[in-house]
Amino acid sequence: GSCDFVRGDFMKMPFEDNTFDAAYAIEATCHAPVAEEIYKEMLRVVKPGGHVAIYEWCLTDKYDPKDESHKLFKHQIEIGNGLPDIRTTRECKQAMQKAGFQVVEDIDLADCSPVPWYEPLYPTQGYFSSLEALSSIKSSPVGAKVTHGLCWVLESLRLAPKGTCRVSSVLQQGAIGLIAGGKLDAFTPMYCLVGRKPSK
Repeated sequence: GSCDFVRGDFMKMPFEDNTFDAAYAIEATCHAPVAEEIYKEMLRVVKPGGHVAIYEWCLTDKYDPKDESHKLFKHQIEIGNGLPDIRTTRECKQAMQKAGFQVVEDIDLADCSPVPWYEPLYPTQGYFSSLEALSSIKSSPVGAKVTHGLCWVLESLRLAPKGTCRVSSVLQQGAIGLIAGGKLDAFTPMYCLVGRKPSK
């Protein structure tokens, strides 16, 4: 088989209707301004009877919009990862149905994992528990300060572009939000939706 790379707007894909047997998106459609619209576009380009699998970043049923700590981690994730208003798993499933798909499966794969999904950002056994955990030290509070300080030095010496420190701060806030949302089980980057385009 062959593979072609096509650059375009995923909200208006440069493909004819009913082009693909199947399609998938991994941590991409969460960046769409409206879930139903991106799902409709995926439905358009898949052949009747074809499947679409989507791996979404979502808020779980444990998210409490009245809880200030929940609102904070949600905001940090949105800013640090360039996301619009993060949707809930229910909203994504409903959007897929409204777009015209028959939902074949919806599951938060984080619930099936023996290791928390945020382990690479925040090793639950500590940063010195293994070589793999040690590689996460850059995400630790100390590691984040060292990284930010290095960015400041490089930017001050004009070895890094202007704005490098600002980007570093934004990314750190995103990581803090991801860890907080993960520890509360109120956010998942592993919500899997599989939809089938009706044959008729």
